[in-house]
Amino acid sequence: MQQLDAAGGKELATGLRVRKIRFEYFRKNYFLYLLIAPAFILTVIFKYIPMYGAVIAFKEYNTNKGILGSPWVGLKHFERFIEAPNFETIFLNTLKLSAYGLLLGFPIPIILALMLNQLRRAGIKKNVQLVLYAPNFISVVVIVGMLFVLLSPVGPINQIITAVTGHPVNFMTEPGYFRMIYILSGIWQGAGWGSIIYMAALAGVDPELHNAATIDGANILERIRHIDLPAIRPVMAISFILSAGGIMSIGFEKAYLMQKPLNIPSSEIIATYMYKIGLLSGDYAFSAAVGLFNSVINIILIILVNAVVKRMNEGEGLY
Repeated sequence: MQQLDAAGGKELATGLRVRKIRFEYFRKNYFLYLLIAPAFILTVIFKYIPMYGAVIAFKEYNTNKGILGSPWVGLKHFERFIEAPNFETIFLNTLKLSAYGLLLGFPIPIILALMLNQLRRAGIKKNVQLVLYAPNFISVVVIVGMLFVLLSPVGPINQIITAVTGHPVNFMTEPGYFRMIYILSGIWQGAGWGSIIYMAALAGVDPELHNAATIDGANILERIRHIDLPAIRPVMAISFILSAGGIMSIGFEKAYLMQKPLNIPSSEIIATYMYKIGLLSGDYAFSAAVGLFNSVINIILIILVNAVVKRMNEGEGLY
């Protein structure tokens, strides 16, 4: 009994000591907690609390009865979406648009960052960066408007095509051109801004490494391969994992604005389908089920891609 009492007293003393240390740490650094408090509170309010609303995906939601009063229907809405006649088309359109955009667009910011890193004159470098970053600040609505003007049957591009072939091309209504226009315009808009993170990683490379490699006779490509690329490899891995994890979360605004009745076979994606079913038709439960299905696919993809990248990147990944 005495041994048990001694052990309990020792454990109690250790617990009190730990609490005292934690209290002292909090007292000394309380201002840091105050700084992070607004971000923490906003995240809880606008990210975690709304997750409760996802429960309507498993209910026959009725606005009069509310979320709690609506009856449970289980996986009925998920089955309805998977069994829909256009499910395969919508799913493949979303997957193709995102996958092609990732495969074609992911290397471009890296290449731009490597090229910018080779510019030694600060004035020219800043001007080039300004030109490359500018499209990111253009509204999606303006971007789509520019596309309609440039690619219209009487637009400047079609004027050149008409002069060569004798007839214009309906870029914005042909389903075959939608994916190409969407992806290329997205790369043009975001590549410059996406190169910033790689430029920041390259800024940490010791210039002496390049000087030593130059003295040893290494050319530009060899210096990029053996110095710059290894320096940004961890950033590349994390960026690829995050991009692949959001492969099904393609932007709604641009796809919806570019959508026309004639290009629906290529332009109808999960995001636009959710908008039409959920908001325009008022079927909120079904729309929530489609959105939850999309989120689950994203989670599965990010886990798989992270596992593959960790195998290829010496065990380094997102987690």
